[in-house]
Amino acid sequence: MKKKWSKKKIAAVTAVSLIVLLIAGWWIGTICVYNAYFNVRYTTYEPTQFYVEDFEGLECTEYRFPSDKGQELQGYWYKAGEEQHGIVVMSHGFGGGGHNSYMDCANYFAQNGYYVFAYDATGNDKSEGKGVGGLPQGVIDLDHAISFVEDNDDFPDLPIVLFGHSWGGYSVCNVLTYHPEVKAVVECSGSNSSTDLFVAGGKSICGDLIYTMLPFVKIHEAVKYGKYASNTAMDGFAASEAAVLVLHSADDDTVPIESGYDKYYEKYQNDPRFTFVRLEDQGHNNFLKDPNDTYRKEFNEASQKWAEENLDYDLTAKENQERRQKDKADYIRENLDRERWANRVNKELFGQFVTFYDEHI
Repeated sequence: MKKKWSKKKIAAVTAVSLIVLLIAGWWIGTICVYNAYFNVRYTTYEPTQFYVEDFEGLECTEYRFPSDKGQELQGYWYKAGEEQHGIVVMSHGFGGGGHNSYMDCANYFAQNGYYVFAYDATGNDKSEGKGVGGLPQGVIDLDHAISFVEDNDDFPDLPIVLFGHSWGGYSVCNVLTYHPEVKAVVECSGSNSSTDLFVAGGKSICGDLIYTMLPFVKIHEAVKYGKYASNTAMDGFAASEAAVLVLHSADDDTVPIESGYDKYYEKYQNDPRFTFVRLEDQGHNNFLKDPNDTYRKEFNEASQKWAEENLDYDLTAKENQERRQKDKADYIRENLDRERWANRVNKELFGQFVTFYDEHI
């Protein structure tokens, strides 16, 4: 005869089952949120993208190279002269497409003594991949990009330095673990770890609830990316003797300054390898453009005025948004001053970056 369970035992088993179900549900929900944000493709907005022809004297040769799962990535070898003395490998930010948004940065380096190798990370623009997959993918792709440059006979045997912004900033520091031969790094608005970036991106949506997702995110990334998931910028610094310039703005609400800069400064403020540039009121990326530049504002105001005066439909109505986007794109293609648009890089700041590279190669 089977022994009947007591009410207390039934209640305990029920409670444990509910807890397990809640944890499993929260775990599944976390991964769904993670994939919804990271495992999608990102494409550069075509009407405002840069072209090689926008930059006088700039040349580009395109390459294809494999990343970790055999996905082909699109690489771009930029040059603007024959007396270059180093190679800048660039790692782009997250969410706006591939490297194109940083082509004016590549042009500045190319015009000032450096070859540049840039690329579209997995799931971006011309590179393969249904989606980015996750934040550690940025380190993996950069690892493969550096190896491709070092192993390709088309490229000269010159010192390699790195430049990265945001997701790219996180990547260029982390990758030092796997490429300690890199001579110098310029890291802008990056974070120490992939989970720091996840928290930064999700806290504005979920608030402090984002921290309850972290254990599941860590497990997910560990299974998917192995050693790359747990590696940090601090690990990269410890594995390398590269000179590092860290730049961050105190008001950055995309990747808060405490996610990277503050951690590095606390440990390395007296280390001569490190140069720290703390900005105020420059947000996540305003410093990349010339502070005296007004063209974006001028163009946006002209575009808005044109729309209000020439488009005879409700610009705010949901059913008209697709039509509004098409009209906006047509206006940009016809009216954008490409010379002014392509020459807005912060030359004073990038001049400091070049000087920093020159001193350490």
